[in-house]
Amino acid sequence: MAVDKDLLPARAAQAGPRAFCAGAAVGVLGGMIGLGGAEFRLPLLIGVFGFAALSAVILNKAMSLVVVLVALPARMAAVPASELAAHWPVAVNLLAGSLAGAWAGASWAVRMRGATLYKVLAALMVLMAGALVFTHSTTVAALALPAWAQVTCGVTAGFGIGVVAAIMGVAGGELLIPTIVLLFAVDVKTAGSLSLLVSLPTMLVAFARYSRDGSFAVLSAHRRFAAVLTAGSITGALLGGLLVGAVPDAVLVPALALILLASAAKVARHA
Repeated sequence: MAVDKDLLPARAAQAGPRAFCAGAAVGVLGGMIGLGGAEFRLPLLIGVFGFAALSAVILNKAMSLVVVLVALPARMAAVPASELAAHWPVAVNLLAGSLAGAWAGASWAVRMRGATLYKVLAALMVLMAGALVFTHSTTVAALALPAWAQVTCGVTAGFGIGVVAAIMGVAGGELLIPTIVLLFAVDVKTAGSLSLLVSLPTMLVAFARYSRDGSFAVLSAHRRFAAVLTAGSITGALLGGLLVGAVPDAVLVPALALILLASAAKVARHA
């Protein structure tokens, strides 16, 4: 894919401190609810900085990968590797589906017409808003499933999450965490670390698929912009982690869901 005007929006080329501040704001929002904030960064890339849909997805995926790499060691301090090792079948089960889903999702994204991709992204933002409200307002109890059904549901859920993560350029934690709790009866804290372990190889597979079509041109064209926005996202996520509890979930979660819904409407209009 050649670098064209869609990959070189003037608003992004002229961004600097504004990109850092935007990334920090996204990071704070994500950090306050225990996520990376990629679902909020995507509409910023499209609506504020003027990237075309596929370019925004690839940039978002690159930034999400860096955020996950930074978050993983921090999570290891909270949840020891020995504890995660005890749950390795959970990660393997989900990866069996998510790796295939990531490849399929990236394949579909690069083949979609721009107008179709905008609509798909808008629909997935609505899905994320629903998942956000559900996971933070509902106590998820584990399902008592026989082993064969648990494995089948894990692979199926992993595939769907891999598709969503690849198309949106997100890590997918907002979907992985409740899935792990629901299917495998793992506590939320451990589920958060397991979700990162599943997200990392899943994102790498999506990257590998995107690279086959030359879609990474947007990364080389906007290295500085991506670096500044990523630095802002990491800084904001750390700050957001310190602000956990500063705003009650009963206020914060509905507000964030409304932001996602408004972003979905704006992205849909690009179609």
